[in-house]
Amino acid sequence: MSGRVARPWLMVAAFLLPATAAAQQPVGPIQDNSFLIEEAYNQEAGVVQHISFFNHAWGEGEWRYTFTQEWPLTGQRHQVSYALLLQRGGAAGTRSTGLGDLALNYRYQLVGDGDHALAVAPRVTLLLPTGDEASGLGAGGVGVQVNLPASWVIARRLTAHWNAGATVTPSARDAAGNRAGTSGLNLGQSVIWLVAPTVNLMLETAWTRDEAVAGPGRTLETESFFVSPGIRWALNLPSGLQVVPGVAIPFGVGPSRGDRSVVLYLSFEHPFR
Repeated sequence: MSGRVARPWLMVAAFLLPATAAAQQPVGPIQDNSFLIEEAYNQEAGVVQHISFFNHAWGEGEWRYTFTQEWPLTGQRHQVSYALLLQRGGAAGTRSTGLGDLALNYRYQLVGDGDHALAVAPRVTLLLPTGDEASGLGAGGVGVQVNLPASWVIARRLTAHWNAGATVTPSARDAAGNRAGTSGLNLGQSVIWLVAPTVNLMLETAWTRDEAVAGPGRTLETESFFVSPGIRWALNLPSGLQVVPGVAIPFGVGPSRGDRSVVLYLSFEHPFR
């Protein structure tokens, strides 16, 4: 599991493309297009992917738009990417809109790939504090994140994915300028049912435990748990361009009970040589 912001009309057009047209293309199944869970498939040599991800929390006035771009580095073994975040967040009544922190990612294809039953691709990320922490849009300090995605093809039409990761920001800062070290954990799992090679039903679960600065040297812990049913489909063009739109409705359980949101996803993947 992004340079420029996709125009709204382009996202709407892609969502209206009929899945039946995509099904006519004799290609393999959709891969590496989940929403909340990271799949363990690096980009193939000579292929780049542009991903738009939009999440809107119902009734909260908060939303997040992420643009990610993934590139193979010499081959499929190594992959580099970056993620730009535009969001509306902060405390209720004082919400701000602006850039969030920038993520620079490196991922190594340790085991298998998209053609194998088992794939593992650990990732390390450098988080740069480009967001304004005074407006609640950033961590206020440099952070490091690691994540371990594993993917397993259970059957011809059924694939499962697992994630486990951690984030550390040694010197985070809150809106008042207080500093403290923060950490976080994330776990996730998903099951993908290939209704057709170009139409997939998805069920993702994601749990996080994060810390935020609550005063000089003090932190406040928060926990979230979401279950997210969704669907994705693909249009494969003769030029080699693959367009994958998708939609999901995450809902909170346990510590996140009562929370609801909508996810819109759009990916463009194509050869660059």
